[in-house]
Amino acid sequence: MTRNAPALAADTYARWRATPLGAITETLETRLVFDLAGPLNGKRVLDVGSGDGQYAIEAAKRGGQVTALDREQPMLDAARMRARALGLHLALHRGDAAMLPFADASFDVVLAVTVLCQLPDAAQAVREMSRVLRPGGRLVLADLGRFNLWAAKRRMQSWLGASFWRSTHFRSQRELCELARHAGLNVVAVRGTVHYPPSALAARVLAPVEPMLTRWRVPGAAFLALAAIRSGTSR
Repeated sequence: MTRNAPALAADTYARWRATPLGAITETLETRLVFDLAGPLNGKRVLDVGSGDGQYAIEAAKRGGQVTALDREQPMLDAARMRARALGLHLALHRGDAAMLPFADASFDVVLAVTVLCQLPDAAQAVREMSRVLRPGGRLVLADLGRFNLWAAKRRMQSWLGASFWRSTHFRSQRELCELARHAGLNVVAVRGTVHYPPSALAARVLAPVEPMLTRWRVPGAAFLALAAIRSGTSR
């Protein structure tokens, strides 16, 4: 979250995941992110814009040594409480994605899920993520897709006064790839999921075929993700 973006309440994500549509959608998005992230056991993982810790906690469950960063202290507090309840450890840092408070080559894997869409300078943030990756390390960027029914609905909500969506930048696969490449990263995979409209009934019907739609790279996904590698010799 940035200074210029409206802050979400700390329970926003939890309320979304508690809905049928949110639960199905979150499951699909999480599966895609971690398929692209690869094995995490013993790896140093940074989750940028961690929110209430959903992806940081999942990375810790998979054996990662996880650092979570967010601008909003209530989000970090929520992540701490959730991790503690599960007996998991997260190293929590308050900070800005555009100026990460970590040394060069500090992490094996960096995750940034639906973060870039709210940043005024996404390119600078991705350069910072590249900087803190070790040579051979992997970055997973996931963002809200531009050409789908979810984006159309959110644009309409912004026209009707929803300030959060007014400040949101929806991206194409090409734009997401360009951000990674301009940061000196080699893109190795791009995928999309959530091809159904924002309807719980549609989600229930279409969720079983989502893996096939993702594999076939069917256009119209509401959630896009890429994996990129920092060039150089892996340690």
